[in-house]
Amino acid sequence: MTQKEKSFFDKFNDWMRSSITIRVLSIGFMILILLIPTSMIQSLIRERQYRSDDAIREVSADWGEIQTITGPVVTVPFNKHYVNEKKEVYVQKEYAHFLPEKLEIKGDIEPEKRHRGLYDVVVYTTKLNFKGSFNNIDFSEWKINKEDILWDEAYISIGITDMRGIEDAIELQWNKSTFSFNPGLETNDVIANGVSTRIDVTESDVATKSSFSFKLNLRGSRELYFIPLGKTTDVELKAPWPDPKFQGAYLPDSHNITKDSFKANWQLLHLNRNYPQKWLGNQYNVSSSAFGLDLIVPVDHYQKSERSAKYAIMIIAFTFLIFFFVEVLNKTRIHPIQYLLVGLALIIFYTLLLAISEHLSFNISYLISGTATIAMVTLYSKSIYKNTRQTTITGLTLIILYGFIFITLQLQDYALLMGSIGLFIVMAIVMYLSRQINWYQFGDKND
Repeated sequence: MTQKEKSFFDKFNDWMRSSITIRVLSIGFMILILLIPTSMIQSLIRERQYRSDDAIREVSADWGEIQTITGPVVTVPFNKHYVNEKKEVYVQKEYAHFLPEKLEIKGDIEPEKRHRGLYDVVVYTTKLNFKGSFNNIDFSEWKINKEDILWDEAYISIGITDMRGIEDAIELQWNKSTFSFNPGLETNDVIANGVSTRIDVTESDVATKSSFSFKLNLRGSRELYFIPLGKTTDVELKAPWPDPKFQGAYLPDSHNITKDSFKANWQLLHLNRNYPQKWLGNQYNVSSSAFGLDLIVPVDHYQKSERSAKYAIMIIAFTFLIFFFVEVLNKTRIHPIQYLLVGLALIIFYTLLLAISEHLSFNISYLISGTATIAMVTLYSKSIYKNTRQTTITGLTLIILYGFIFITLQLQDYALLMGSIGLFIVMAIVMYLSRQINWYQFGDKND
């Protein structure tokens, strides 16, 4: 009895099942499908990071926001005469602003960790001592009539970004007199919000030096900044905190950081900034010259989790390559659903890593998550291969892959170099293993 010849559809079906090209295309399609849950994982990481930022904002709203201290600034009003279109003369009050000749700030910062849910938020209380002098309260270069200068309305102001953080009354020692600061400013030409007080300044003080000093006890969150308004500005800060991040327009001239504390010094000149020692109105914006520090919590698990998730497609592709070579070289059939299950197991690694790293260190979390994922995929591959040697090779390859990614995450500055070398080695291995594959093979019952 002659065997019935296969129909075209039977031959096409056999080709679909045995064609290497179709297998490669189907694996590529599954990798593209797995990009969807991978992007969802990356969105989850960003969402958890946003929640951490929300916790910081909530605590800051209750305790005190980031603080920027500006000043002191002496402001003297004067009358300026204008002529309108009707040739009528009218008078408008304007302001002249004078910056200190010398400004010294010494501060002790007392940081404290507050907890909001899973998240740590750094707040602080700082005790700041200001002292310095003014000796340039002079209108002569502006040719303003003496009778238009309102010396009796002169005041000194300090900029404080979050007034809720003020802990004690602020007493100003001006020469031999004492004044109490009050909230509010007469003009925001230089300072947006803060405190001010009238001072005794007369025309006779132009040729003399006026000294000042005051103490400022302030609460804030994480960051503390200063504006270098002095012709010479010296700032010294210290705190029992091992992880300061110096930032802003100027880095400290010297600093000493130990495992328990830090001390930093800034010494700045008026030549280092882009505004003079005195001006009229709102000609200059001083905020761009702010400098200071951030009391950071050295927790970077979100950044590392996000970076590791970017390698997900590479892990999935390389793992699928292992299964593909086992399938082709050892004639072991692997169903597309089995590929998908392995891919999903590899993606679950990132949710485990993210969840565990919120409670333990990132390195330990990576070890736990990686061990669990490798064990699950290896045991599952054993049920597919039914071959101990191939299963062992798969497990060892996954260990190498996850170890390589971990090392790359630690060496951030050399991540590109490490990744390029790793990809080159993998490509060389793939080319070596695939050298004997007949890519044009259609396959038949004897394959």
